[in-house]
Amino acid sequence: MLLLSCYPFRTLKTVPQTSDNRSTGLLLQSGYIRQEMAGVYIYLHLGLRVLENIKKIVREELDAIGCSEILMTSFGTREHWEKTGRWDTMDNLFKVEGASGKYYALNPTHEEIVTPLMQEFIQSYKDLDNCAVYQFQTKFRNEARAKSGILRGREFLMKDLYSFHRNSEDLDIFFEEVRKAYVRIYERLGLGASTRYVFASGGAFSKYSYEFQTDLGIGEDDVYVCLKCGQAHNEEIIVPGAFVCVECGSTEHTIVQASEVGNIFKLGTRFSNDFGLGYSDAEGKKNEVVMGCYGIGVSRLMGVIAEKFMDEKGLVWPENVAPFTHYMIVIGEHLEEAKRLAEQLEKTGATILIDDRNAGFGAKAGDADLLGIPYRIVLSDKTLAQGGYELKGRKESESRIIAL
Repeated sequence: MLLLSCYPFRTLKTVPQTSDNRSTGLLLQSGYIRQEMAGVYIYLHLGLRVLENIKKIVREELDAIGCSEILMTSFGTREHWEKTGRWDTMDNLFKVEGASGKYYALNPTHEEIVTPLMQEFIQSYKDLDNCAVYQFQTKFRNEARAKSGILRGREFLMKDLYSFHRNSEDLDIFFEEVRKAYVRIYERLGLGASTRYVFASGGAFSKYSYEFQTDLGIGEDDVYVCLKCGQAHNEEIIVPGAFVCVECGSTEHTIVQASEVGNIFKLGTRFSNDFGLGYSDAEGKKNEVVMGCYGIGVSRLMGVIAEKFMDEKGLVWPENVAPFTHYMIVIGEHLEEAKRLAEQLEKTGATILIDDRNAGFGAKAGDADLLGIPYRIVLSDKTLAQGGYELKGRKESESRIIAL
């Protein structure tokens, strides 16, 4: 449990006027984040708890399909980035000069790190039976104009997964496992019904890549949805004025605004070739490793969820994501009873934020709505006289008394 009287951060009376959008404004007002500079944010205690809850769901689903978590460096050597040809071609790459005059990259992605790393561990086809590693790491992109709050920043938290295979057929099998894992992740985050599997540009790697896009009014992407089969397409692969569905060939479509919450790429041998990452098959013949990469923007997901579920009163977090499951308002001299109740509820898996501040009920109830915690408890002389405590869901209009 956390006592608000011991908590150093406070809510603001109004949404900051400098906010890029309302959800970012609510995250600032409610004390989840603070802005350090354009596109760079500090995550306060409540915000960090939300990020950790998102990470927990992602971690559980990736571990379930046999992936191994690691943590790679945020720095990349110039030599590795030059080896792939991306030192001079990636326009949003942060380049920093060290004390010796040597230049480094602040990694926006980690192919240049993970590929040479795995050279030590991949020698034989037997090493590729189940070879997939992922991390949660801070990424950096030198955006010309950071916008949309934590939806698109210069510094952000991301999960990136990299898989290594004998051939394209093995990659295809694992690729589908990851796709299904992503579907489960978005369902658990409360975004399943509004998140689409979208065809997008494959860039230098393949004809198509695939994105997960959540319908969002302030989303940065226009997604073309086929009215015949439902397949979604990123605008970047559409010939202007000439939509043709890549699945069924229909030209009938609608356009929705959305925000990308994940992507999966078949890299093939693009980076294996650059670094000489290969393996010996059963006959001793040398082959290049086939790779895949799979990303989820963790901090962006926090912004998308905030934007998706907010209402006129404030944030509305899904229970799996919320920093606490219950916001307990204490009125009068009942803090000890509140602590005992919190301990009982925590035994059932609940997490409790106790508002024991010297403030009136209206102020406490307003903050409970603003913070978006799923359930509100009130413990007061009135509720105790009725034999218990008052319980109300964040999205419910009526409360009820629960017996102690």
